[in-house]
Amino acid sequence: MPRFGIQLPNFTHDVPDDGLFDHVAALAGAADETGFSSLWVMDHFFQLPPLGGPDQPMLEAYTLLGGLAARTSRVQLGTLVTGVTYRNPALLAKAVTTLDVMSRGRAILGIGAAWYDVEHAALGVDFPGAGERLDRLEEAVRICRAMFDEDGASFEGRHYRITEARNLPRPVRAGGIPIMIGGGGERRTLRLVAELADACNVTGPIDVVRHKIDVLHRHCADVGRDPGEVSVTWMTPLLLTTSEEHTRSMRELLRSADDPAAAEAAGFTIGQPEELAELVAPFAEAGVDEVIFSFAFGTPEDIRSVGAAVGLG
Repeated sequence: MPRFGIQLPNFTHDVPDDGLFDHVAALAGAADETGFSSLWVMDHFFQLPPLGGPDQPMLEAYTLLGGLAARTSRVQLGTLVTGVTYRNPALLAKAVTTLDVMSRGRAILGIGAAWYDVEHAALGVDFPGAGERLDRLEEAVRICRAMFDEDGASFEGRHYRITEARNLPRPVRAGGIPIMIGGGGERRTLRLVAELADACNVTGPIDVVRHKIDVLHRHCADVGRDPGEVSVTWMTPLLLTTSEEHTRSMRELLRSADDPAAAEAAGFTIGQPEELAELVAPFAEAGVDEVIFSFAFGTPEDIRSVGAAVGLG
């Protein structure tokens, strides 16, 4: 069986704003206690349209992760994923290093090329074309890696530069802070994964995931890298059901959505807790090392039941 993680993308709960953190911390604590390998939050400033859009609460990712570091003890912590446009990469490296120190070596840097143009426009953040964002992603990953691994890092790129950048305290994680690149772009994103990253995150149904893993492995061969050095994670929105009838109705609801193709592309996992191990087994057979359930709705008890169903605890 693969490892299992939890992503918490939704902060819209029936609690007042001053109770949001305690509620999220209770979800994180359940994941930590149950034995999930990783815990992720989205790095956005506005909530995404499928979860209510900009009028819904959204907590800043690294402030939140710092708080969760103090409320957990085992689970790895990261964003799924940080948009490269949001922060200067040297500042990002400092934030992730601070998280690593606070969590005693449990930080992961999750990063991607960014996409949510609405929040960029609203907050005055530049949103260049896809080609430039991918160029920035490569430079940012190189800077973060250098600042994680070197005592006085320097880098000169087209978009970013650092000169004898000190990053103290140093990361405490043995082997260094892992870098995950999110996205399945076959020509450039997965090539960057093969060249620079420790992990990648892909999404979608099983045929898409098999194809993306095959593309990644071909890129690894091209750059002379053992594909076993790159961990593959699959993020899947999880809809827990209570009966076969409930499962059928949820599947029908997705098929009747305004954009059923987008729902299909998201690669939902829909079923009762006791069905989850069977539902994710094909992805493990395809080469997925970790399944990350995107847990938009539910309680700490639901997280515990999911963990028990997939053999954790």
